[in-house]
Amino acid sequence: MKMTDALKGGAAALVLVATAACGAPDAAKPETEMASQAALPEITITDAELEGNPFRAEWTGPYGAPPFSQISDEHFMPAVKKGIVEMRAEIDAIISNKEKPTFENTILALELSGNSLTRVIRVFSNITNTDTNDTLRALEGEIYPMLTREQDAVTFNPALYARVKAVYDQRDRLGLDEQEARLLELTHRNFVRSGAALPADVQAEIASLNAEISSLTTQYGQNLQNANNAYKLEITDPARLGGLTEDFKNAIKVEGQQKWAVGLSRSFFEGFMSSAEDRELRSQLFDGYRTVASSGEYDNGPLAIKLAQLRAKRAELMGYPSHAHYVLEQRMAHTPEAAIEFLQKVLEPGLARAEEERADMEQIAGHEILGHDWWFYSEKVRADRYAFDENQLRPYFQLDATFDGAFEVASRLFNISIEEVDVEGWNPVARSYDVKDAKTGEHLGLFMVDMYARDSKRGGAWMSTYQASSDINGERIRPIITNNMNLVTPAEGRPTLLSPTEVETLFHEFGHGLHGLLTQIRYPSFSGVYGGPDYVEFPSQVMEHWWSQPQVLAMYARHYETGEVIPQQLVDRMNKASTFNQGFKTTEFIAASLIDLHWHMLSSEEAAKITSARDFELEVLRKYNIPEIIEPRYRSTYFSHIFAGGYSAGYYSYLWAEILDADGFDAFLQSGDIFNPEIAAKLKKWVFESGGLRETDELYRNFRGSDPGIEPLLRNRGFGEPSPAEG
Repeated sequence: MKMTDALKGGAAALVLVATAACGAPDAAKPETEMASQAALPEITITDAELEGNPFRAEWTGPYGAPPFSQISDEHFMPAVKKGIVEMRAEIDAIISNKEKPTFENTILALELSGNSLTRVIRVFSNITNTDTNDTLRALEGEIYPMLTREQDAVTFNPALYARVKAVYDQRDRLGLDEQEARLLELTHRNFVRSGAALPADVQAEIASLNAEISSLTTQYGQNLQNANNAYKLEITDPARLGGLTEDFKNAIKVEGQQKWAVGLSRSFFEGFMSSAEDRELRSQLFDGYRTVASSGEYDNGPLAIKLAQLRAKRAELMGYPSHAHYVLEQRMAHTPEAAIEFLQKVLEPGLARAEEERADMEQIAGHEILGHDWWFYSEKVRADRYAFDENQLRPYFQLDATFDGAFEVASRLFNISIEEVDVEGWNPVARSYDVKDAKTGEHLGLFMVDMYARDSKRGGAWMSTYQASSDINGERIRPIITNNMNLVTPAEGRPTLLSPTEVETLFHEFGHGLHGLLTQIRYPSFSGVYGGPDYVEFPSQVMEHWWSQPQVLAMYARHYETGEVIPQQLVDRMNKASTFNQGFKTTEFIAASLIDLHWHMLSSEEAAKITSARDFELEVLRKYNIPEIIEPRYRSTYFSHIFAGGYSAGYYSYLWAEILDADGFDAFLQSGDIFNPEIAAKLKKWVFESGGLRETDELYRNFRGSDPGIEPLLRNRGFGEPSPAEG
């Protein structure tokens, strides 16, 4: 998942994708720092420019949802400018307050600042991910650097930081409750880690770096989307479509022409690579995928190098050896060296298993297996060894029924109800659901989903927020949470049938959604989805465990035509094959994680010497003996998680979180009840409801009672002995 939560709380918590600054506890000189405030350009906006702007009106629709049909591209910039003007005034009011700094007049006031700007940016960041166009892409290039500049102005305001620090220094005497104390702690921490305590000249240099990083990450993401849209593998001879299902062929058929075209969406890519019998076509698509955005006008190689250099320089200014050291300081791994040590523990059995998998495939193929052969022949081995073909399962995983299954699991675990409601969405395919407490009927949040791929939508699957939860001064606001996927749109009149991987992804993103929906935290800065990726992925990944449990499959996995429940024999074969191809999957993931970490472990001096992104990543892969036949899941030119998202130095976190989710689900397995109410209540309280109330390792221990071990992770990947509970 790549979260696109552009703003978490007030001005002090304004978090822009890939623009977080670093911090160190050195003393600052307020009289010189004031120059950075004076340097802000004046922004003027007239009433005429705002006339009819829906962002300046009260939203009276159900659940506080944005009035999407009333919002046009031209509304964003005026609303952003007005929001900035208002936020500046709110910050000035805090600073000019003649009363001594208190929690209410400084910390809470800061949390409440910037609300009108937040409302605009949440809509803008979501729409540019799902329904972008040339106008919106141009606006991204203007708006995000503006926001970075405003964030730095808040962070580097000496008078504001002095007030925050004054409140923080007397924290033990204020009588704050737990959530108030946590807001104070995190507000102060965010200022320090963003550079508020640094000398003015260092702050100025960091602000310049932040602005450039913001611009480059936007450009990287746009390049990738443009490059993806520009590529199509065209097929004109129907004889070359052998192996593809009729639904897949219908999905890639060019309307009105005797031609088929396959793009680079992961769902299309893996579907084609797994099924297409034409080896030459598989090779062409494979090359198109792994070389996307690596040459021509959309070449992201130079941008990856430049971003690594800028991040390394920024870390150096903050007194850290590297960007990775800065980022991981606040993560569960704490250091990049510890993250790499963990990855190597899993890589070793993964490589050994991958070599076995390769030998099995070559025995069936009768020739050397190359990179573009792996998906196709792994399916042949699966069918041979387990008498199992994933396409046998698709008829049992219809999209609506799968959502019903996910909703039923959440209902049983967390005592909630989920009912579809009629709420206007940003796109006609978006659907909405009212999530309530099943006992009290209290509205907990609005859940909206957008499942289908289109050219205006970025690739992948993710959760994001249109409205954050808060409960300040008696004003209870519940969240609006979205899930997005990129499923193949079926032919007219045909159902949307999912592969097991897509079912797992749906449950994964729904886990993120529940993390945002169930929150009971008062302050937006740490409500809902909070924490580094190594923890944030735990609530989503633990939900993945339920979809394939026989008890759960019986709830929703029914043949879309006959209504027949998925046969137990097929379930048994699926479960026996669940660890199949894990050598490949483990290796491709860890390869990408190591590339990410090594990009961001570079010192400023080392980064300056890099001239080729491809040469750099090849050097990393050779260092860990990763075979050329297994491509990293992402090369540097299309690694949007780390170069256009919030996962720089953190892609390894998905695997780290697997320690937590495997260990966490073990609690249910060991109890003999996958819906054990006592364990589920702890999971709900300490994980899904608690946001960032406490440090993430403490939250996990409160749920589980102990720290997790790596053994369940290795076992789930087929690298260890099965537990007695699993048989």
